Amino acid sequence: MRNSGGLETVFLENRDRLLRFLAAHGAGESAEDLLQELWVRISAAPAGPVAQPLAYLYRAANNLIVDRHRALRTAERRDHEWSEATGATVPGVSDMPGGERTLIARERLRQAEAALAALGTRAETVFRRHRLDGVSQREIAMELGVSLSTVESDLRRAYRAMIELRSRLDAE
Repeated sequence: MRNSGGLETVFLENRDRLLRFLAAHGAGESAEDLLQELWVRISAAPAGPVAQPLAYLYRAANNLIVDRHRALRTAERRDHEWSEATGATVPGVSDMPGGERTLIARERLRQAEAALAALGTRAETVFRRHRLDGVSQREIAMELGVSLSTVESDLRRAYRAMIELRSRLDAE
């Protein structure tokens, strides 16, 4: 049974308002598509009285926006997981860096480790625990039996050493 009565009439009378509503509430360029989908849904709906037809149409339009948003998020998540599972962002092309880039990266890592080692064991440990292991400064201070200001001072020295190394490497 078709709903050839009131709901379709209200839709046609308020088509422009519904289109603006869809565009303003996140549909963007898909507003026309969603409006068409709304038309198809109400045209196929069984006949029956609707107490507030315009409010019903706005709610249905909003539901279409939410459904579209969820579908896009699901597709993005699926695509991301597929890329992660297959390991390549471009089919047929390896994401692994070339041999030269690998050698350069290893050399820079060696230089960074040497710069940290030159600061002393405690400063190197503080930097590694905070930046690499994600341990808070307060926890590091308790682990090493030093004050929080000592940990902060060691981090400043380590950051300064890394910045200086980066400046030298960029100048090469």
